[in-house]
Amino acid sequence: MHPISGAIVCLSVLGAVKLLSLPLFWGLPVGLVLCMASRGFCKFLHVALRTIKRDLMCLVVILRVRFSMKSNVRKRSTIPSLFAQIVTRYPDKPALIYEATGEVWSFRELQERCHAVAHWALAQGWAEGDVVALYMESQPLVVALWLGLAEVGVEAALINHNLRQRSLLHCVSVSGARALVFGMELTEAVSEVSSSLQPSMVLFSCGEQRQQQQQQQQQQEEEEEVKLRSLRVQNLDALLASSPKHPPNYTLRKEFNDRLFYIYTSGTTGMPKAAVVVHSRYFRIAAFGFHSFGMRHDDIIYNCLPLYHSAGTIMGVGQCLLFGLTVVIRRKFSATHFWDDCVKYNCTVTQYIGEICRYLLAQPVRPSEAHHRVRVAFGNGLRPSVWEEFVQRFRIRRVGEFYGATECNCSLINIDGKVGSCGFSSRILPDFYPIRLVRMHEDGKLHRDSQGLCVPCPPGEPGMLMGLINPADPLRRFDGYADQDSTNQKIVHNVFKMGDSAYISGDVLVMDEYGYMYFRDRSGDTFRWRGENVSTTEVEGVLSGLLGHSDVAVYGVSVPGVEGKAGMAAIAPAGGPFDIDAFTITVQKALPSYARPVFLRLMPSVDTTGTFKIQKMRLQREGYRPQESSEDMYFLNSRAGSYEPVTDELYSAIMEGEVCL
Repeated sequence: MHPISGAIVCLSVLGAVKLLSLPLFWGLPVGLVLCMASRGFCKFLHVALRTIKRDLMCLVVILRVRFSMKSNVRKRSTIPSLFAQIVTRYPDKPALIYEATGEVWSFRELQERCHAVAHWALAQGWAEGDVVALYMESQPLVVALWLGLAEVGVEAALINHNLRQRSLLHCVSVSGARALVFGMELTEAVSEVSSSLQPSMVLFSCGEQRQQQQQQQQQQEEEEEVKLRSLRVQNLDALLASSPKHPPNYTLRKEFNDRLFYIYTSGTTGMPKAAVVVHSRYFRIAAFGFHSFGMRHDDIIYNCLPLYHSAGTIMGVGQCLLFGLTVVIRRKFSATHFWDDCVKYNCTVTQYIGEICRYLLAQPVRPSEAHHRVRVAFGNGLRPSVWEEFVQRFRIRRVGEFYGATECNCSLINIDGKVGSCGFSSRILPDFYPIRLVRMHEDGKLHRDSQGLCVPCPPGEPGMLMGLINPADPLRRFDGYADQDSTNQKIVHNVFKMGDSAYISGDVLVMDEYGYMYFRDRSGDTFRWRGENVSTTEVEGVLSGLLGHSDVAVYGVSVPGVEGKAGMAAIAPAGGPFDIDAFTITVQKALPSYARPVFLRLMPSVDTTGTFKIQKMRLQREGYRPQESSEDMYFLNSRAGSYEPVTDELYSAIMEGEVCL
């Protein structure tokens, strides 16, 4: 015990003895009990002193956001009405800059385009609650479309422009969309599914073919024209050009807690689900980002994230619509041009998600990375294994890491830059923000006590993150998905007390003694091997670092007759040939025996989502069977201590249990 703490305890004991007027004989046992009790108090005091500044900073942010949200509920505010207030303050300031064309839209111009969209929607006869699907690459028009539709209560469904065929049809169908707006660059994808769309579906196209496509202009235009005519597509650009730019004569009946639009989950564990985003949720996400990460009204944000995703269209564009920041929109992320763009547009804030930071570190050093003005980088998915290297190499003063899904009510924010942490839960006031890590069984089911309640995890023990649901509190509500069955699957009852309900995140995190949270794995990603739980996220971080920030996907695969799952790593080597012998030596030093991949799959590239999350479902299905000639498969021979190629003969021997693992 610290000397000062010991002195405090001694004084407390003597004071208690005197206060209780106990004889010395009885005072000593009482003092001993108080000393033992004081150890718990001293530990609490130690934690409180270490975390009180952090907790108070967050408390101020929560109170500011909560006060604003209550005011907006009272005023029946909506995102369009809040944006109108910003336009009044900054009419001529740049709102959106489009990197691909150099276009600059002022706040007034953005609002005028939104009005044109609203007039177009009314002319179509759409009513509040109708849905229009937007299937476009990132560009300022995406913002004008969903915001203009929201002016008259029509809800947009923001569809991932990478989806094709069955997945695309699913997303259009589950939203109940009456119309589909698509970019000309996606004409081929729409034509592939057009015969399966509802007969009443109205199609609109917008934009022009990109320059590289226009080089074959004559033939391309003729082919596209034929396709568009066969699809009976209307030209949205022409319709918007002829629409009035003044506010529509319409009184919106929607309020702050009503639906704004739909954003789809990534679909890494099945078909994408359409998550409901209400006006208050959009405000809450953007406001927490603005107040937590020290952003200013004169900041310029570099946004290279897809606008069908909440990070790009809420956390990023939301700073423009609600706080007057300028946002630079890039059609698609480019590691090569990232810092050049930041310098060109004088960006002071940048966003990241998933593996972007690792991709940037894998790039050769270039002059622009030393001349940018970026002060804050915020996002989620910055691996602890590359955090400090990213900050030091690119001279980033502040990292704003957060955890959260579009639909969740248990978001976390790392407000003080704790390396590796995705947020925290207060150890002083744990009930102020009611989230918990709860125990799970190995089969993924929740562990419950004798009363039927979930069992909280102590510091250091990984657990499932859950958030208490309170429909009356905008910070605690769970709006779910377009599909009610999907909504019900994310709700668990009798968690903190009998009769309550909580949102189950599906993510495993671990908390340290100070309340800092660290992401471990998606539920189901952690696998058990040799009696040990293996975190795929941790192994991926280690292997990627050893291989110069290569793409690495780690997962467990079943082996006949063997308990648990053997580790397997799919690797897309970066720069030069893969030295399997050197890899074996470094892995043996860097990972414990149970965490070393039993199987290796060397590939030209690893599948990722549009938001840079590595997809593993196909890899897990294919397992360790020898694949294409462009790929190499290896098996860790535990007796020889080396990796050897998986041939058809070796594969058969493994499947028949003739090989020792």
